[in-house]
Amino acid sequence: MTDPRTRYQILLLLALLAPLCAAADITDSVNSVRRDGCGARPGGVRPLRENARLDQVARQLSLGTELRVAQRLAGYHAVSSFSVRISAVPASGDVGGIIGQQFCQQATNPAFREIGSWRRGADVWLAFAEPFTPPASHERAASSARVLELINQARARARRCGSTPFAAASPLVLNATLEHAAAQYALEMATYGYMDHTGRDGSSPAQRITRSGYRWREVGENLASGIMTPEDAVAGWLHSPEHCANLMDPAFRQMGVAYAVNPRNDAGVYWALEFGTPR
Repeated sequence: MTDPRTRYQILLLLALLAPLCAAADITDSVNSVRRDGCGARPGGVRPLRENARLDQVARQLSLGTELRVAQRLAGYHAVSSFSVRISAVPASGDVGGIIGQQFCQQATNPAFREIGSWRRGADVWLAFAEPFTPPASHERAASSARVLELINQARARARRCGSTPFAAASPLVLNATLEHAAAQYALEMATYGYMDHTGRDGSSPAQRITRSGYRWREVGENLASGIMTPEDAVAGWLHSPEHCANLMDPAFRQMGVAYAVNPRNDAGVYWALEFGTPR
């Protein structure tokens, strides 16, 4: 005969496991959409990870809290995020069909890495997020080398930047003075939470590069924010016609790149890429 205390502990354990199983079923359903695709999106997107803080975000959403406020209350820092409420969810927790039909683009967004869920009766709240995972300070040298490598791979073959064709260009080399100028400006943008080619003192990229001591014939600048990796930074610049034109400009011979981190604002990570051709 089962001891009453043991029976109570078993029932309590089952009660605790039920929400976890439901959350796992929901995550599996969403990940099946990311795997198989939906609408015009082909699939093959990496699966989402469950995150307990995002579960709390979803719980706050169920109480009527706005997404950004919910993230702040749960202590979750997202670079980008999206929330979904689904009604009349079956007991199995299978939300794949609904997600695929109504939220295909968001659910298969490759930038999203984590998911949180909360269920109340037949209603489910989902929170998708690209987590804030900034590069570490000790990775700066490796990051600069990686950006240089990716840019030179891009310059090695002809391409179009918007409607403008560019021939292959000679590779760039890192320059310590341009690197310092990039680091100073990335830190300024991160400190004050803005991204603009015009500095807070009204300076232009050419003026800042000149102040750094770099004697130049040609200079240029690319900026980015809210991006965590060298790969994503370069990919973003290549998809922007104006930034791509700087990457492919045959007039440039040298570059310096740096990032700075400020976890207290939404963008979090700020990148500055300075181009130059010395006199």
